[in-house]
Amino acid sequence: MDGLFLAAQGAFTLEDLTPALLVGSLVLLVSVAAVRLSVKSGLPSLLLYLGIGLAIGEAGLGIEFDSAELTQVLGYAALILILADGGLTTRWEGIRGAVAPAAVLSTVGVAVSVVVVGVACRYLLDLPWTTALLVGAILSSTDAAAVFSVLRRVPLPRRITGLLEAESGFNDAPVVILVTALAAASADPAQADPWWVLTWHAAVELAGGSLIGLAVGWAGGQFLRRAASGSSGLFSIGVLSLTVLAYAAAVSVHTSGFIACYLAALVLGNMTLPHRPAVTAFATSMGWFAQIGLFVLLGLLASPSRLDEQLLPAVVLGLVLLLAARPLSVVVSMTPFRFSWRDQAFLSWAGLRGAVPVVLATVPLTLGAPEVDWIFDLVFVLVVIFTLVQAPTLPWVARRLGVATSYRSLDLAVESTPLEELGAELLQVSVGPESRLHGVEVFELRLPQGANVTLVVRGGAGFVPAPNTAIRRGDQLLIVATSETRAKVERRVRAVSQLGRLAGWKKSG
Repeated sequence: MDGLFLAAQGAFTLEDLTPALLVGSLVLLVSVAAVRLSVKSGLPSLLLYLGIGLAIGEAGLGIEFDSAELTQVLGYAALILILADGGLTTRWEGIRGAVAPAAVLSTVGVAVSVVVVGVACRYLLDLPWTTALLVGAILSSTDAAAVFSVLRRVPLPRRITGLLEAESGFNDAPVVILVTALAAASADPAQADPWWVLTWHAAVELAGGSLIGLAVGWAGGQFLRRAASGSSGLFSIGVLSLTVLAYAAAVSVHTSGFIACYLAALVLGNMTLPHRPAVTAFATSMGWFAQIGLFVLLGLLASPSRLDEQLLPAVVLGLVLLLAARPLSVVVSMTPFRFSWRDQAFLSWAGLRGAVPVVLATVPLTLGAPEVDWIFDLVFVLVVIFTLVQAPTLPWVARRLGVATSYRSLDLAVESTPLEELGAELLQVSVGPESRLHGVEVFELRLPQGANVTLVVRGGAGFVPAPNTAIRRGDQLLIVATSETRAKVERRVRAVSQLGRLAGWKKSG
């Protein structure tokens, strides 16, 4: 088994290939099967993948792996693919109104969270200030993979989902800059920059990375549109390559690669490019592949024999993060945008941590910071415990706070050349138990010209509806719409779901 990771030492040979493929393929198959358990239990799949990593590691099958540097390299590569997946599958209409609050939450909110957790580390764990703030920075980033996986299961209003998606896409960049700076300061205090210099550098890196990401996304999309291959598979590779190019270009000029990658993917995902369903499916597949590899790798790096030592500190800091740091960062960031207290309470609970903090916990080790080996174990334990607490309870919290909706629209990844040629898209609508779509006849939806309900699935059986077919709770509706009318269709169905057949003649409260 040890031969599986000889590649990290430059000694991987053909003899090592067979066991590596055997174990790797079995891990992937088990991980794919674990998704069903994840859906049934409400737990993010990341916990199951971490468990697989622990099971095949030193305390399980005996695979020994302790390279923090390789973990960081592969972790960054995986985060690029995860951010690319998030950007390519995020609709601009869904996050347009959330960009400003998400940007504030990803910067000002992160700063508030770092200070609160840092103070707790200083006075509760008696850590030096630099180390205390370093721990606060590592724990301050929400995780894109965890957030995206949970949002697929919780029906939330667009203002909430858009904000959470944008925040998880934006906040990796400032946190990576902050963690790297604090880790470097811990390794060599004489070279530490004043806070105002660090703030200036972070602002320049974020601005530069943003410009590069937007430029690469737009210019690359224009190029691919003109040089589009007839093969959807090749075109999908080209689109994903552009997001990687944005990261590499930004880092090459010492700006933020993560924000460049996400913004390039966001631009590409919202351009009218050919083969869109294939691109989305490919990006999602690569995102899943990256998540599985990353979480299994982090599970391998963890040493179960050391984790119990960090149980109490992890619980203490986790409670500070969940009950003080995250709520305060949300209040400070969201109050100017007039988010209700219910929305703010849910956003506070929905700040899921995942692979990003665990990967960032390897940065101090690779930069040579002294006496920080325990940080990885602490962050690992904290992420596991509080993901177990937060993720399964999110649907219940959403219902109790009254922010859950009874309607949501999902994109369908469908390979259909005729639809592409017609400029058409498919939407799936789930009618929830409290939706006022119940009892509304299909013609009363008054969908815009170019859109129609083509299929209703009720009780497991599908049928083509007539204009006077009444919609029922629990129905699944398949709507075909032109690309130009898609946003109007979503707004119309959402309005009828909230106000009933009189939507359009009266306003929502």
